[in-house]
Amino acid sequence: MVAGVLLGYTVHTQSTPEFIAIFAERIKILTKIFLLLVQMIIAPLVFSTLVVGIAKLGDLKTVGRIGGKAMLWFISASLMSLTIGIILVNILKPGVGIDLDNADASAAADVLSKTQVFSLENFVVHLFPRSIFEALAQNEILQIVIFSILFGVATAGLGENGKVIVKGLDAVAHAILKMVGYVMNVAPLGVFGAIAAVIATKGLGIFYFYGKYMGFFLIGIAVLWIVLLAFGKIFLGDRLPGLLKRIIQPIIIAFSTTSSEAVFPKLTEELEKFGCKDKIVSFILPLGYSFNLDGSMMYMTFASIAIAQAYGIQLDFGTQITMLLVLMLTSKGIAGVPRASLVVITATLSMFNIPPEGIALILPIDHFCDMFRSGTNVIGNALATSVISKWEGELGPEQETIV
Repeated sequence: MVAGVLLGYTVHTQSTPEFIAIFAERIKILTKIFLLLVQMIIAPLVFSTLVVGIAKLGDLKTVGRIGGKAMLWFISASLMSLTIGIILVNILKPGVGIDLDNADASAAADVLSKTQVFSLENFVVHLFPRSIFEALAQNEILQIVIFSILFGVATAGLGENGKVIVKGLDAVAHAILKMVGYVMNVAPLGVFGAIAAVIATKGLGIFYFYGKYMGFFLIGIAVLWIVLLAFGKIFLGDRLPGLLKRIIQPIIIAFSTTSSEAVFPKLTEELEKFGCKDKIVSFILPLGYSFNLDGSMMYMTFASIAIAQAYGIQLDFGTQITMLLVLMLTSKGIAGVPRASLVVITATLSMFNIPPEGIALILPIDHFCDMFRSGTNVIGNALATSVISKWEGELGPEQETIV
């Protein structure tokens, strides 16, 4: 990260705009390679571990019980995150300080092109894969989860014949987790490329223009972390520090690459080493990546109302609560969409008669905000998986000493 900042700043201050553009494009290849390697692993890892986990759970009753606990946690955490965003954006009013002259119109056009009208129908249809092979190819986590749950339950119902499938997929899962170790060796290069590219393009001066907005957002992230860790302490007690030590590396990688998805395989491995049973991790974590993105949820209300403030649009309390409920629904159907938070924010702005082009106001600083919300998503899902493991009496001792 430090090397990336230094190189990026040197290029930004010592080079022509043409060279900067070429440099940023080329150096980002390192990040793309790392993310592609991770994405290569995610679909087979989710499928193999989830099928094995469901088969080991044994029956629909157990699956329903654990799934119910997971959804209770996810919905509560989402409402809490959205509410924190609404409260803080009304108190701090970060949108008032946004300079309209610094809008990134070209990047906003790219986000607008990906925006569609979100509805209950779109969400429900998105749940079910037209083809499992298409879902695997597109890394549609939610669709893979649905198919894997059904396949796992069917496998459990085969009795002795199903054990052959479980044993085979269990071996596949362990082989893929072994691959995780190899892929993580590339992570420093991915981090270096991502940081160098954004600093070379935007420079450190971006923080001067958006210092107030960024500072208030970090206050929101800090409050959300305090609340999440407080609940972690309540439910995990003395095990919480051990969990945090386990997930430091995944948090840093997510922070640096602005991708929660990039650490899914590594987070799976670390949670199992922490003591969570593989059958719980393989079931809860994929669900969390679609339903429990706490950092992104908080940012959605924060950014949406900040844009309204920048345009001088006053939203009454009832409208803001309605916006919260809309975001609660629409945020669940965008798994796999690049910069998903921005796409959802743009769609929400249109619903409430706020200029959707306003997304251009926050785009220049969004990469840095994305760092913090990606890291927060990791800790939110780690806590959810660990707490539900404890509720199920499946949280064992750590498997090895942390070095």
